[in-house]
Amino acid sequence: MSATRATETDFAALRTKYIPRGITSAHPITAARAKGSELWDVDGRRYVDFAGGIGVMNVGHGHPRVMQAVEEQLKNATHTSFQVVHYESYLRLAERLCEVAPIEGERKAVFFSTGAEAIENAVKIARAATGREAVISFRGAFHGRTLLALTLTGSVQPYKQSFGPYAAEVYQTPFPYSYRGWTTEAALADLDSLLESEVGPKRVAAIVIEPVLGEGGFVPAPFVFMKGLRELCDRHGILLIADEIQTGFGRTGKFFGVEHSGVRPDLMTVAKSLAAGFPLSAVVGRAEVMDAPDPGGLGGTYGGNPVACAAALAVMDVMRDERLPERAARIGSVVEERMRTWAQDHEIIGDVRALGAMVGMELVRDRKTKEPADTETAKVLATAREKGLILLRCGVHHNVVRTLMPLTIPDEQLEEGLDILGASLGA
Repeated sequence: MSATRATETDFAALRTKYIPRGITSAHPITAARAKGSELWDVDGRRYVDFAGGIGVMNVGHGHPRVMQAVEEQLKNATHTSFQVVHYESYLRLAERLCEVAPIEGERKAVFFSTGAEAIENAVKIARAATGREAVISFRGAFHGRTLLALTLTGSVQPYKQSFGPYAAEVYQTPFPYSYRGWTTEAALADLDSLLESEVGPKRVAAIVIEPVLGEGGFVPAPFVFMKGLRELCDRHGILLIADEIQTGFGRTGKFFGVEHSGVRPDLMTVAKSLAAGFPLSAVVGRAEVMDAPDPGGLGGTYGGNPVACAAALAVMDVMRDERLPERAARIGSVVEERMRTWAQDHEIIGDVRALGAMVGMELVRDRKTKEPADTETAKVLATAREKGLILLRCGVHHNVVRTLMPLTIPDEQLEEGLDILGASLGA
């Protein structure tokens, strides 16, 4: 006699009993399997996936080339630790990342397991290279949940809550978010004021910025602002760190989001879609900066795991051969056009922002006051889920619908998902 198959209700009970409330799930779904841009729950219901594991699955769930690379590596070794003996997949991946990174001169790379680890190590490297302690980040930014990364994060709820005290020598300044009143000129002026009144520029090791605010609302940094940052950093000997954890690997229509502005950072952090769901992150930077820490100053037991590195090498091949950055640009143009069309009929849509397939739709209760429509945004996501579409929201006020579908999504599934989203706006 076969055992009774567990249902969604059974798993919900397990979650309530054994998982702390501090970790939330955007949707009350227990995934059974996923393929490409589709996901099925344990009850057999199918969904179009516009979340991609929070921007991790740019090449899609279970891409055959990634799975083949992983299977081949599993036959050889799953772990040795690079700090014990090095191995080819780590070395080849470092070579590939350094070749594509938009950084001046010779480059080097080091691998970790999570985006937060990459951010913390980028700051360590910057401090070692400059001999300075202070770091500047931006309001609305998200850089991770570990102590320093959380300090750099520019949003209190839900991330920072009562988790302090936070790391010292971190300063924050407004991100240029024109829809909410922060122009490039105003943001640069506030940064200048910060350097005059709170921390002298000769004490600042680095400025950390997302080329597009991720959790902060899918707000692209104006290219002129990025150039202004580069000029300011050059003037004061400050290192510029581009957090490409969510913007990287084709999402914005170029391999890295910073490339749109023509600005070349000194250091970059990457993670998420780097290894198609296998835990892997990296810091890539100018060789002389990366070499600043003494031997033993960088590392981590699992950083650059050989299986994850093998997956990432396959991802790099897929990105190139399937021209996924170009595909992202096409996807983004379709999504943006649909959203702007919806805005003509739905007053709740206050703003639409897009850089490639990284598209955000900000919902407001009143277009004049711009009062954030947070509960309404939650309803849109719930309605879309009931219709078969998985979506995520973001923004300091939790009122931005964002798109993170795999870049390999077929046109018919893209249109299916957009039809559901459009129908959910008026529900």
